[in-house]
Formats: sequence, structure tokens, C-alpha cells
Amino acid sequence: MSNPVSNPNENQTIYINDFDYPLPDNRIAKFPLTKRDSSKLLVYEDGKIEESIFSNLVDFLPQNALLVYNNTRVIQARLVFRKDTGARIEVFCLEPSEPSDYALSLGSTQSCVWKCMVGNLKKWKSGALVKTIEDKGKILCELKAELINSEGNAHSVRFSWDNPNIHFAEILENAGELPIPPYLHRDTEESDKTTYQTVYSKIEGSVAAPTAGLHFTPEVFESLKKKNIRTEELTLHVGAGTFQPVKSETVNEHQMHAEVIEVNKETIENLIKNNGNIIAVGTTSVRTLESLYYIGVNILENPNALNFNVSQWQPYDKSSNIQTIEALQAIVSYLDREGLNSIHASTQIMIKPGYKFRIVNGIITNFHQPKSTLLLLVSAFVKGRWKEIYDYALAHNFRFLSYGDSSLLL
Repeated sequence: MSNPVSNPNENQTIYINDFDYPLPDNRIAKFPLTKRDSSKLLVYEDGKIEESIFSNLVDFLPQNALLVYNNTRVIQARLVFRKDTGARIEVFCLEPSEPSDYALSLGSTQSCVWKCMVGNLKKWKSGALVKTIEDKGKILCELKAELINSEGNAHSVRFSWDNPNIHFAEILENAGELPIPPYLHRDTEESDKTTYQTVYSKIEGSVAAPTAGLHFTPEVFESLKKKNIRTEELTLHVGAGTFQPVKSETVNEHQMHAEVIEVNKETIENLIKNNGNIIAVGTTSVRTLESLYYIGVNILENPNALNFNVSQWQPYDKSSNIQTIEALQAIVSYLDREGLNSIHASTQIMIKPGYKFRIVNGIITNFHQPKSTLLLLVSAFVKGRWKEIYDYALAHNFRFLSYGDSSLLL
């Protein structure tokens, strides 16, 4: 199991065109396979590639591996309104603002404010949008959406409704659409409500699925159990930024979105016990785990800090000699001191070639879009050899993107 090392020139200029590759539309999986774990699995270790099927995952995992997966659940975040003129306005809820906590906002009973993307904004210049929310023909409430302010492509929208017995989560559940990725070029179907969720999803808040986890089934978990492969979970609510390709010429000009993470103390303690054997399920788990190291560094450098945002370039601003276990133990000590069971933070971390991995020793991940930050992350882990992996996948009929096949990188 290889452990990528840092490029000595961490601040090198990286051109995004160097991470382009031809992806024909017919190689993008528009729908998942009927059986999740029958998808193909590419295994890459020490420069060698072989292929299998996902149900055989356990055969390729190191004996003492600890699998860490993201338990976030995708919300039906897209709301469609019609104006009196007939104009269709699409409001895509990205993240809560008032209250800013996901659970509190989804549990709101009168009003809440979300940062949103708005489709056909030019038709919504003023006034409230109104929508009747129904459940099986029964009217639950009347929902109003009011535009408060705008910042770039994001817009603050206040939602309010006239039934205090209804939570915002119920409104989204009954009136929202599941936001499947735009590159599928199709409308959301009823089946997506099941297939675009991992079998272990439970904490609502994402607007995109952590897609590496879509391959797991109860049978796969049973096979892991038989081989004494342990699992842990964490939460990163995936934002719409995951769909955004890098549009700037160089990676250094790209702005990462902040995403909310939560990790339980027990999980961190198990990371300490299993240091050196951590396999991340998906890039969201990678970003969360690697962010934990820098949260620990922040605590050690500023014990009185009140928030723990990991900035985009923190890993590259200065080299840290703090050991992984020391950083993780700092989080545990902080939680004990404050009487907390979990760490809440946000991360903008960008993992690009030259990044030094601190916690993750292996990755299970799908095949990502050309010129994406996720492809940069893969390249960083495999020491720049992403092209031969992707060339192999293209030549051997692997299916790409969210509903496609997966790889195990060791």
C-alpha cells in the first residue's frame, strides 16, 4: 500500500488542461446497474492495474484496513415555482444560512434562509414566489420564497410557510426534486430517490451523493465483516461546488467551496488506533479525513480557537512537522475538555498534485470529470499516474461519473 509523498515544489503552477481527457457521452453512465455491487472495480497498487467486480472488494483490501465512509444523505433540494405569467423559476437550495446548522434549518417550522442557485433569475426581479405544498392530495401549507440578496451566482432566499406543524424537511420531501448531476442530461426519475442514495445514508444535507458509496450493499458489508475489516463513518455535506469544473487556466486561481463536516470522537479515536491503515470511501471522505489533520494543527497552534475552518491553501502555506497521531489526539483532547462528542467544522481544502497525505492510505472512488478538482485529488494520490488508470478504464469499457464504475487506489 503506497503512501503518496509531497512534491518538493508545493506551489508549482498546475495547468488544468493537463488534466483533460476525451470522455465520450456514451461512456457516462446515465443510470446505475440494477445490482449495485455488480459494477466493475479497477484496482491500482504500486503501478499495477487489474480489474474485478465491486462485490469482490474485500479480496483486494489490506488485512487490517479501516474503511471510512460518508453517511450524508441527499436532500430533494430543487424547488420549482411558477409565476402568474407562467415563467418557471428553479430554486436550488445549496446550504442553510439562518439557522446555519443543517439539522436546525431542516427542522425549522416557520421560516428559514438558504443560500441558493436560481434558474431563470431574470424573470424573478421582485415579489414573493408562492407554491402550494401537498402530500397525497392533502394541502400541507403554502410556501413563499423571497429573494433577500445576491452574491455572485449565489442568492439568499427566505422561505416561509403558513403551517407551524410542518418542518422545512417535509416541504423539500414533498415538493423538492432530487438534484441528480447536470452531466446526466436527463430529468430526475422516481428510481433516483433510491439509487442516488447510499445504503448507509442518514444525515440529511447534501445536494450530491458521495458516489463511491453507491456500490456498497448489505452483502458487501457482510463480506467485510467476515474478514474483520472494520468500518467508521463521518459526515461531509456535499455542496454544488462538486459539479463545478475548474474554469481558470491554472489550479491556483480556482476557488473551492466550503463544506460542512462532522466527525465523532469515537471515530477519531479509531483513526488513531488504525493509523496507517485508513481506506477512504470517496473523495468527500478523503477531504474530511485530511482536514482533520489540519483541524488538529489549528487546535495545537491556537487552543482558544472557536471555529475550525480549514482553508483552501492551508496545507501549502507552510510545512507542518506535527505528526498525524498528535494532531488527531489534539482534537480528542479538545472534545474531552469541552464535553463534546463530535467536532463540527468546515473545509475548503484543495488536494492537488504536491499534496502530502497525512491520514488516508487508500481510496475507493469513481471515475471523475475531465478538468475537475476530484481528478486533481486522484492525481495527487497516485503520484501523477492518473492518465494510465483512466486510459485503462476507457479501453476496458468502464462506466464513468456518478452512476459509473469505481476504482480502489492503494
